[in-house]
Amino acid sequence: MPAHEGPQRSYDAVIVGGGHNGLVAAAYLARAGRSVLVLERLGNTGGAAVSTRPFTGVDARLSRYSYLVSLLPKKIVRDLGLDFRVRTRTVSSYTPVERDGRPTGLLVGGGERRTREAFARLTGGESEYRAWQEFYDMTGRVAKNVFPTLTEPLPTRDELRRRVDDEEAWRVLFEEPIGVAVEARFADDLVRGVVLTDALIGTFADAHDPSLAQNRCFLYHVIGGGTGAWDVPVGGMGALTDALAGAARDAGAILATGHEVLGISSDGRAAEVTYRTADGEGVVGARHVLVNASPQELAVLTGDQPPTPAEGAQLKVNMLLKRLPRLKDAEVDPREAFSGTFHIAEGYRQLATAHAQAAAGRLPEAPPSEIYCHSLTDPTILGPGLVEQGYQTLTLFGLHTPARLFDHDNDGVREELLASTLAQLDAHLAEPLADCLATDADGRPCIEAKTPLDLERDLRLPGGNIFHRELSWPYAQERTGRWGVETRHANVLLCGAGAVRGGGVSGVPGHNAAMAVLEQLGD
Repeated sequence: MPAHEGPQRSYDAVIVGGGHNGLVAAAYLARAGRSVLVLERLGNTGGAAVSTRPFTGVDARLSRYSYLVSLLPKKIVRDLGLDFRVRTRTVSSYTPVERDGRPTGLLVGGGERRTREAFARLTGGESEYRAWQEFYDMTGRVAKNVFPTLTEPLPTRDELRRRVDDEEAWRVLFEEPIGVAVEARFADDLVRGVVLTDALIGTFADAHDPSLAQNRCFLYHVIGGGTGAWDVPVGGMGALTDALAGAARDAGAILATGHEVLGISSDGRAAEVTYRTADGEGVVGARHVLVNASPQELAVLTGDQPPTPAEGAQLKVNMLLKRLPRLKDAEVDPREAFSGTFHIAEGYRQLATAHAQAAAGRLPEAPPSEIYCHSLTDPTILGPGLVEQGYQTLTLFGLHTPARLFDHDNDGVREELLASTLAQLDAHLAEPLADCLATDADGRPCIEAKTPLDLERDLRLPGGNIFHRELSWPYAQERTGRWGVETRHANVLLCGAGAVRGGGVSGVPGHNAAMAVLEQLGD
C-alpha cells in the first residue's frame, strides 16, 4: 500500500500477516464483496513462501524457505483464478549407498520398469519392490479419500475413518507408530529409511514415538493433491504468493506492508486492531480478525496465555552451483539423481542413531538430509546467462537437528553442522561439492544455511517450527470448532499453519477461515 494511503477506520475483515494463508483468506473474502485489510509487518508479503536473490550480484531467485508444493488444492487455484503452475518431477528420489564395497543406490522414478530394476539392483530380488507398490497403493487410496476433506468442515474421527474405508490403512497411519508398518513390510534398511523420511520432515520424532507425531507428519506428506506427489512451483515459491497478492488486490483487498500488529481486542462481535508503522501507531476496527501467525503470536496479541512452542528440528541450505557434481555411482546420471529427492545418510538405522544422538543433546555424527535441484525442472528461476553456462540450484533440508542444539552458539553450531552434512554428501560424490559451488559478486561461495533459531528470528516461527506447532490429525477433536480455525474469541480466527489441517504451503487454513467468516455472515 502506498505510504500516503492510510487504512480506513473499519473493515469487515482485518488479516494479521501477509503470508500465503492470509492472502488466500483476503482474496476469498474480497471476492465475496467484503472489505479487507491485510497488515503485514515486513516490507513484502509472502511470509515463508517467497523467492529472493540471496547471493550478491547473482541473478538467481531461490525459494528461500518453503520450496515444494503438494498440499495446495487445485480448488483454491481455480476459485481465485491464479496464474500459477507447477511441474511434476519425473524422478521421485535417489538414495546413494555403499554395498559390498561398491557405490550403488536406489532410483525411484523414470517409469515402472526402471524403478523395478533399481530395486532389484539394490536388493537382489523383487520382494522389496512389490512391498513398495502395495504400501504406496494403500497410501494413494487414503490420499484420494482424505485430501478433499481438507477444504470441507472438519469431519469427526469416525466420519474420516469411514471416508478412508480401509481398516488396515487406518491402523497403519492413524493408530500405531509408522515404524511398525515399515519394519513389517520392508526388509532392506535403505528402503525402510526412504519410506520413513516423509514422517520426519520438520518433525523431531522416532519411528516408534508413542505420540504418533511422526504419523501425522507422514500423513500430510502422502495425501497432497490426492496423490502425494510433490511438485516444483514454476518461477519459485514467490510466484504463488505474488499471484495470491495480485488476486487479493484485484478483488479490492488492501495490502499494507510495514504495519506491525501490536494487539487485538474483541468483545466477540467487533474488534480493534492496534498496529505500528514507521510513522507511529494506529487503530483499525473489524467485524472479524484473521490471524495468519502462530498460535503463540495469536495469544500474545489477544492477551491470552501462549501455548508451549513446538520445537523446530531442521537445517535449510540454499546453494548455487556452476555445475552438478559427478556421482560415485556411475550408473546414475546426476541430472536424474538431483531432480528428485536425493537422500543422504537416511538409512533406517542411520535415522534412528541420528535421532538418539540429538535427543541426548549432541549433533548427529552423520546428519541426515535430502536435496533437490529446482532448476533442473524449472530453469526460469535463473537468469539466461546462468542457464547458458549450466548453473544449477540445490536445496538441502536436514533432519533431526532440534533447536535446543543451537541454543548455546547458533553461529558456531550452524557451521559445524553444515560442514558435517556436506561431508555426508561428499562421501557419495566423485568430486567435492565445494569445487562445484558458484561464487557471488564478492567472491564468496553461494551457500547459505538456516537453523531453527534463524527461522525463529527471520520469520517469527516459534522454536523455528516450520508448521507453527505439532501437526494435527485432520479431524475434529475437543475444542477444534467447525472449521478448525476458531479461537475462544468468536470473531477472531487463526488462519495460519497452526490451525487444524495447517502446515506446509497449502492455503487450506486461509480458505477455511474465510469460509468460517462467510458462514457467520450468512453468505
